[in-house]
This record gives sequence, structure tokens and C-alpha cells, in this order.
Amino acid sequence: MAKALLLEMAQQRSISSLMRLIVRRLATNPQIALARIWLIFPGDICPQCPMREECPDRTRCLHLIASAGTSLLPDRDWSRLDGQFRRFPLGVRKIGRIATTAESFILVDMADTPEWITRPEWVHQEQIEAFVGQPLLSKGEVLGVLAIFARTRDVEDAVDWLRLVADHAAVSLSNARVFEEIEHLRRHLELENLYLREELNEARAFGEIVGQSSALHNTLQKIEMVAPTDASVLILGESGTGKELVAREIHRRSRRSEGPLIKVNCASVPRELYESEFFGHVKGAFTGAVKDRSGRFEAADHGTLFLDEVGEIPLDLQGKLLRVLQEGQYERVGEEVTREVDVRIIAATNRDLQRDVMAGQFRQDLYYRINVFPIEVAPLRRRKEDIPLLTRHFLDLAARKFNVPPPRLTQANILELQHYDWPGNVRELQNVIERAVITAVGGALRLDLPRSTGEAAPAPVLGNGTAGPADEPAVIPEVEMRRRERENIRQAMIRCGWQIYGADGAAELLGIKPTTLASRLKKFGLKKPVESGG
Repeated sequence: MAKALLLEMAQQRSISSLMRLIVRRLATNPQIALARIWLIFPGDICPQCPMREECPDRTRCLHLIASAGTSLLPDRDWSRLDGQFRRFPLGVRKIGRIATTAESFILVDMADTPEWITRPEWVHQEQIEAFVGQPLLSKGEVLGVLAIFARTRDVEDAVDWLRLVADHAAVSLSNARVFEEIEHLRRHLELENLYLREELNEARAFGEIVGQSSALHNTLQKIEMVAPTDASVLILGESGTGKELVAREIHRRSRRSEGPLIKVNCASVPRELYESEFFGHVKGAFTGAVKDRSGRFEAADHGTLFLDEVGEIPLDLQGKLLRVLQEGQYERVGEEVTREVDVRIIAATNRDLQRDVMAGQFRQDLYYRINVFPIEVAPLRRRKEDIPLLTRHFLDLAARKFNVPPPRLTQANILELQHYDWPGNVRELQNVIERAVITAVGGALRLDLPRSTGEAAPAPVLGNGTAGPADEPAVIPEVEMRRRERENIRQAMIRCGWQIYGADGAAELLGIKPTTLASRLKKFGLKKPVESGG
């Protein structure tokens, strides 16, 4: 049996599978009542551990990893890992002593050694006669303890082959740890790449931070101040203002820039999946959990987690989120193992979180935790001087995206864009430009904008020149129309120094052909004034 077991052990790539294999094979021997393996891991349940009073060092302890055996009593499951001895302090009792001395421990007649027996009634009921424990040693380091409880005193022959099993188990354990670490890194990279591809697609949609307005300059100054720190940042602003771009720029300028930037759109996560999305889950934790899954916190370890629309997180989950932010610890859904994570939080919202706190819809302590350094992103209507640069940027992006020549952008186009109030902000501007590029004919850019909200609409005028009811369409006499057109052309010529042609010419400003403008100048009798001499 030992040879076959050693061969099977060498083929295992998973620590849990390896440990279960060993105890199950050992427990097939009719003389072995119970086989168990404990491995040394950091202390994780110290406040609840039944042996906490005996523990000399609460940083590490022995964790029960695998258990198998056959009880003489009905309905006893010895494969469970959550019993009284699921943890052993180092140096305490038989198991703890083996871990600290790195030496074998044998009891041939347990009835004669009551000082080593914690539960004499169990020994009597299960007819346990002997105990053999071996340390799992790899390169001089104790990794854990392998122990058997036998229903015979004749265990002298078993000591040598159990030592052989323990030695091979330690080697296989070291190998399995390497394989699991490689697999963990592979999955982490796949997960990170998936999230980064999502971020890249959104980054392409917005391009880079573009503009030179004072409002944008103020935002960039705040980014430069907070980026090198690890402070939590709350980005405030309307939808479509580019809060994601600000978060990416903070990450890019931070000392975590080599780590991942992982985004969670809190508004798009189904309520019942929030905990799994944040913290991950283990296989079987709930219906549909067909395999273990890492959460966004794990994916963002040593990097930045961007919580977009943070105000949408359900109130009952905000406490668990606060714990991770305060302690850097969490558990996957369906798992008792506490994991540690090192993540910087950047949150964004278009809601008034202070109002939500007052209404009891958002935890006040979580609000203070994420609002260490607020940054407000101005809406586009407050930074209209950035529209020309943004428009040219989006024109170039759209032309490359649709593989067409960029349409001609006129000064009249710019004025039209600046006259609109942009309730959808930068995102709406990009959509308008992309639509205009698709519909452009002959290189002319035709914009499709709703009625301007930048100024009050003029009162409708009736045929007699008097204003009519607001719900009636405007009717402007032909004479008035011609007067307005003449005045509009005259103002354009004055602004352009009476230059018709070229990029700075009035034709470009008006969005018409130079020949058409020349014809209308003649039609309206408009000429450049003659400058008087001094």
C-alpha cells in the first residue's frame, strides 16, 4: 500500500487533494481508527479557538487540513474539520509538541499515559490503543504533523513506513504549494487582464483628460496632491463628466501604478451578488457557484479598487465593506478562511452622499472613510472653453474608429457646440461627434443637437412683429429674416478682419463656401470700410 500511495502523492497538484488522499489511504487499514494532518498557518480564529488559553503564540498554529477514519459508534463523521481539535497551538499537547520538536511521538498504551489523553472516554469507546505522530519536514522546516490513532498496540513496524509517508508528504506538499502559487498567479493574471480589458475599452471610449479650463486645472492640481498618497478619494460629479478618467489618473501617478486598477460598477451588480463580486466565493457557496471565484478586492491586491457609483451599494453590505477598508481583511462567501488584502480605495458618485447619510441610506462611518479627499469634476457646461479641444480630440478618435477622413470642423460648429448646455456632459459630446462623423457628407460636419439650453429662446414673433403665446411656433417676416442674415454676415466679416478665405476666414466661421459668402456680400452690399488717413 505504501508504494502505491507514494506514487499517487507525487501526482497531486492541489494541497487539499494531497492531504485528503493521504488520510483516506491510511484509514483503509483496518487497524487505523483515525488519520489526521495538521499544517502550520497563521492564526485566524484566535478569539473563538477552544485552546486559546493554552496558546503561547497567537501568530501561528496548526490547522486541521484532512481527517479520515471509521468510528465504532453510529453516525460519527470523522472527515469533518470543524471539531474541537481543528486548531492546535504550537508546543501544546501531543500534536503541538511534534511541531515544535520536529521529532516523532509514539504512545503504545494510551491507557497508561493519561497525561497525554484529552478525552479518555473517546479512547475507551473507540478502543484506541496507540498513537503515532510524525512531523512533516521539508528542508529542515516543519510544515505540519501527520498522526494516526490505532486500535492495536503493535505499531512499531508502522513507525518506519509512516515516517516514509510523512517525508514524501512534505516533499509533495512543497511541490503542491508551488503549483498552487503558480495557478493562483495564473488565475490572478487572467482576472486582472479581464478587468483591465474592461477598463481599456472604457478608456478608449473617453480618451485622455483633455482641456485647459480653470475648472479642469483645479481638478488636475488636486490629483497631483493626492495621487502619491494612499488616501481614499471620493470623486464627485454628474454622469458623463469623466470621473473614471480622474480615478485612472490618480492610480497612474500613485506608487501603486505597477499594480492593477480594478473597477466595480456598483450600480450594475445584482443585489444578491454584491458580496460575491467584492469578496469572491467558494464552490457550492450558493446556487450557481460551480467553482471558486476571486473577488474584485483580491484582484486589486497591492493596487487600486475603483468603486464607481458607490452610493448604490446596499446598506446591509456597507458594514462588510467598511471592515475591509478598516482592517484589510475579508472572507469569501461560503469560506471561513480570513484573507488579507492591501488595496487603495477610490470611489465615485453622482449622488449627494451627505443627504443619503442624513436619510439613513448610507452609513456615516463609511462616508467618512471614503471621503478623506474629495475631488469634484465640473460639468461640461462650466468648462465650455474646453469644448474645442475635446471636439477635435473626439473627431480624431471617431475618424480612426470608423476608418474615415476626419470631417472639417468650422468655427460655426464650435460656436454651436458651446451654445449647448450638455446635460450628458463629455460622454454626450463624444456621442454627438461620433454621430456627426458617421453622417458627414463631403467632409462637412453637420451637428444634430437638441434646442440650445444655453440661453432663453426668443419670444415667437407674429406677422405684425408682436410676440405671441409661448406655445405657438415663431413666425418671422421675410424682411426681418433678411435683416438678421445681413447683420450676421457683417459681424462675421468684422470678427475675421474682412477675410473671406482660409482657416481664419469668415466663410469658415459661418460654415459656408467662400464663393457663397462672396455672392451674399455682393447681394447685401457689404464692403470693407475704408480706413481714414491720419
